[in-house]
Amino acid sequence: MPSPIVATLARAYADAVAGTGAVIVDTRKTTPGLRALEKAAVRAGGASNHRFALYDGVLIKDNHIRLAGGLRRAVERARAGAPHCMKIEVETATLDEVREALEAGADIIMLDNMDLDQMRQAVALIGGRALVEASGGMTLERVRAVAETGVDLISVGRLTHSAPAVDISLELTALN
Repeated sequence: MPSPIVATLARAYADAVAGTGAVIVDTRKTTPGLRALEKAAVRAGGASNHRFALYDGVLIKDNHIRLAGGLRRAVERARAGAPHCMKIEVETATLDEVREALEAGADIIMLDNMDLDQMRQAVALIGGRALVEASGGMTLERVRAVAETGVDLISVGRLTHSAPAVDISLELTALN
């Protein structure tokens, strides 16, 4: 049975962006031993799964870019080593990195910890040529405004790694 705590939080996030076209997705940051359960709970709550494990897609982050000798080289190496149907996602923190990821042929461009104005500019720059994912600090209070920038996906690690406990109690009374 999916976790009601994770499902409840996923529903709150999904409801917060309803009507915008943005989809709430989880991350791989799950409780050890509970990944399948928490991923199912995210779906039960109305959000979607990003990746189940590393093998489900290529996510190029800053360390990969440095080790490969640049963003374009990292995308080229990932594309050369990945199956033909696997998506290549690149994490970006600046508009220059967004341009570079787009030119390198990234399928998904993650906007990491960008402010709303930067996100709007990035969405316009990408112009539908790649999926756009927003990530970093996604609170319920902020997520609607992020969705309204035009991003396609909003990843929320909190869905699984920080879902709050639900206060449930059972009160018994004696029958005399």
